[in-house]
Amino acid sequence: MNWHLHFLGVGASHAVELGSSAAVLERDGEPVLLIDCGPDTLDRYMAAYDALPPALFITHTHMDHVAGLERLFFKLWFDERLRGRTKVFVHAALLPWLQMRVADYPGALAEGGVNYWEAFRLLPCTRGFWLDGRWFDVFATRHHVPATSYGLALAGSFVYTGDTRPIPEVLAQHAGGNEWIAHDCSLVGNPSHTGIDDIEREYAAAVRSRLVLYHYGSAADGAALVARGYRIAAADSRIALAEPSAPRADAG
Repeated sequence: MNWHLHFLGVGASHAVELGSSAAVLERDGEPVLLIDCGPDTLDRYMAAYDALPPALFITHTHMDHVAGLERLFFKLWFDERLRGRTKVFVHAALLPWLQMRVADYPGALAEGGVNYWEAFRLLPCTRGFWLDGRWFDVFATRHHVPATSYGLALAGSFVYTGDTRPIPEVLAQHAGGNEWIAHDCSLVGNPSHTGIDDIEREYAAAVRSRLVLYHYGSAADGAALVARGYRIAAADSRIALAEPSAPRADAG
């Protein structure tokens, strides 16, 4: 099998020209899992695959990562073939925030009679989840308040941090092999996001060599990261992944 991580968008919340940060895990060219769904993500996804996502993982509930869920709701609800079929994986700690952000407005439809989550197949998780016979690890990241942001790992293949400060202890656990690491990084960090100086201070050279940086602030910032010797993700770019490892005996 051939596996790829397809970056639909790679920009920070203000870098709209780079697209909202989101990625798709592909197997043999087919989408397996969409990671995040910002304001423009659904358009980019449908342009790439001419279909709606079969599964979605939400890293956190800032609007540049979840604002596309309203449009996805409408598209799923009004197609009886698809209604209730898209799996939404979300850490259980995020459920109250996600409910308040996208699902709790009175009247999902003007006509009434519809519960928001009926359009989806909501699957809360904590340590991780099974999808198509593969176990995906879910881990906490450092973004704003604790227990409000989570990353994703497929052992032997890739790690996707979502928005975060450096997390060397987490990567030591989930990216101890040859996995590519899609990591939040801008030229200058702040209390909620990683900067390139943080990368160089917190991570060993062996880890830095496997980083693919995204969520940067502009095309110029991306060029500056490349000039410093780093690989960046560009919108609508793909990286080839290794075959995932067999699930651990204690998975699930």
